[in-house]
Amino acid sequence: MSETSVDVPIKSRQARQVVEEATARLADARLLLASDGPYRDKVREAYQVARQVRVRAELRTVAVEELELRRKKLRVAVLRKKGFRDVPSVLEAGVDGLVEAGIGETTARPAVAAATELADEADADLRFRIDVDPHDPYATDLVRSLRMFGAVTDARHRHYDDARRLHAVLPQYLGPAQVLTRWWRRLLADSGGRVEAAAAIGALRNALGASSPDLATAAGQVRVVTAGGGADGVWEDFERRSADYYGLLSQVVDLGDDHEAAEGFLPADVVRRVEAQPLDRSLLHANLRAYQAFGAKYALVQRRTILGDEMGLGKTMQSLATMTHLAATRPDDDGPAHFLVVCPASVVTNWAREVTTHSSLAAVVMHGGDRDTAARVWAASGGVGVTTFEMLARLPLPEDLSPTLMVVDEAHYVKNPETLRGRTVRTWSDRADRVLFLSGTPMENKVAEFKAMVGYLQPSVARQLDPNAGVSGAQAFRRIVAPAYLRRNTEDVLTELPDLVQVEEWEQFGPADGAAYRAAVAGGNFMAMRRAAFAVERAADSAKLLRLRALVDEAVANGRRVIVFSYFLDVLEQVMDLLGDVAVGPLTGRVKVAERQEMVDSLSGPAGPSVLVSQITAGGVGLNVQAASVVIFCEPQVKPTIEAQAVARAHRMGQTRTVQVHRLLVEDSVDQRMMEILDTKAALFEQFARQSEITETSDLAVAVGDPAGAEVPSEAELGRTIVAQERERLGAAGHPERGESEEPAGVR
Repeated sequence: MSETSVDVPIKSRQARQVVEEATARLADARLLLASDGPYRDKVREAYQVARQVRVRAELRTVAVEELELRRKKLRVAVLRKKGFRDVPSVLEAGVDGLVEAGIGETTARPAVAAATELADEADADLRFRIDVDPHDPYATDLVRSLRMFGAVTDARHRHYDDARRLHAVLPQYLGPAQVLTRWWRRLLADSGGRVEAAAAIGALRNALGASSPDLATAAGQVRVVTAGGGADGVWEDFERRSADYYGLLSQVVDLGDDHEAAEGFLPADVVRRVEAQPLDRSLLHANLRAYQAFGAKYALVQRRTILGDEMGLGKTMQSLATMTHLAATRPDDDGPAHFLVVCPASVVTNWAREVTTHSSLAAVVMHGGDRDTAARVWAASGGVGVTTFEMLARLPLPEDLSPTLMVVDEAHYVKNPETLRGRTVRTWSDRADRVLFLSGTPMENKVAEFKAMVGYLQPSVARQLDPNAGVSGAQAFRRIVAPAYLRRNTEDVLTELPDLVQVEEWEQFGPADGAAYRAAVAGGNFMAMRRAAFAVERAADSAKLLRLRALVDEAVANGRRVIVFSYFLDVLEQVMDLLGDVAVGPLTGRVKVAERQEMVDSLSGPAGPSVLVSQITAGGVGLNVQAASVVIFCEPQVKPTIEAQAVARAHRMGQTRTVQVHRLLVEDSVDQRMMEILDTKAALFEQFARQSEITETSDLAVAVGDPAGAEVPSEAELGRTIVAQERERLGAAGHPERGESEEPAGVR
């Protein structure tokens, strides 16, 4: 039969193309809908092996004599004589192996039992983490298994609904459509069959056209990864996305992230509502830890709250999880969802990148020269509008626009509601359906300021707070704020974090820097005293600069990246002059937002600089610099929270190396006085807001805190106190000029 004699205007070649594509997409859909059980089991098996190897490695240092402490009559000398010198050798031999080696069963059994007890205790105490070591076959197997599991779960999260629809629709049309794929099938079919086939081809085309083209790409990536492809780059991928890998691992095994709280004051029905709250992750492109999922659910249930997690725990990701759930579950006839993010200028770019990278939501940056145009686009189309505290009041936005969710990052910037930024945030928070304040330091100095922040969100809760309450009121305070405040500590939920090693680098003044310091004391200039160690013409005359150079040289030689922080611009310039091409910066408040991110990104490049020099008030907040694993402070800061925030830029989720923190200090100087005074500032915040009551009630939420102080002296008061102490110690009030021979001990 000729082609023109067929009454259906679809060529066989076209029909075959449609059917072949539909068949391929059906295979993709089935792959993405398949159970992830085998990959989950592979992760669990690889983890258990890697953990057992780690336990055995720790026990290698435990001599066989330790077994005698567990079994008093055990003949340890016999074990050692037969070559069993440590606990792992006894475990590996087992009872049968010991007996074969000539040890009596009455000795072998208690020896193995005692060794097993020690191994169980070591396992219980082990804080498991994946060390970057491509030569470790067990760790490599675990990372590869996680990559496979991640590819499967990520593809399923992104394309589950699409895959399920294709799986339901395609099979019913593939059979009838075959009639038009070959000339002889057309010949054998009657006119009704050909019409039905044409309709089936049309239905297949519609189904394929409505599906995401990314589904095929995702399925292809799953096939490559699960077949072992790309294994050579698995460690590089782990270093770039280690937080995602740990998130996947926490879905399979208990990493000790979540601990049951001993007590809780939040009503049990509220906790049950939080844990029962569903969380749609179809628009989220990231793996959440259990505590992060709980944080997002808490924000959804409580509606207007403060998420006060410590730095590095992923408050941004929890905010995105909240947004994507609201977007995914929003009725179509309600129009586009509007999410408003208000943040410091330093993190605008980072917010936009996080939204684009980890969600299907559109990011609209309403900052810079085209902010008005961007604001109109956001008002019309929705998405995540990102702006700054300063720009929020200037944007041409409709007065009746009600954000689905308003997120205020670094919310302690509006702790004073009487400022312009405070009043603007109040106006928008009153408009918003939901509000989420993010702050790692929600109560930096005064309980009253924390009360003001709660007042933006839940005035009825704020009215119950006594801003003059002392430590005796801490428990009641936490109980009251529980509906509006959730906080977790890094050490409680990120057990895999590398160690944080903090070193106080105590130096002594030499002639030049000592003279500068004495002059600053004589003049009663607190700020000059703080930076006097750098007030020299030659780097060789500064004890701090010499030590800084040595620390940087050692770090660079070991392949580490460094962040150097100072409060003072002139100190940063001194450091830049000292380090030259090895450093990038200085990153200060004067640097444009996009350029700040470029500086941070350059630190991660293989051929980039090894050191980022940054003003602590600019780079210590918001930016994530986990490429660096060495942090150097040029001087103590007035508020401990500022240093804690700066350290958290590097010691955060995603860091794979031990983080070294070095504080450059001079004995018998303003540095020592500040350290002595500031060490006493932590207690009140620990009592009042370290734990939110909800975290003490739920088995999904683990309390975290911040060593921030409360009711502390102001910077001016601190300065006056230290100046007076130093003037008295040096006799500077009556002796503005001192000779070399009169220098007191510790100042030279």
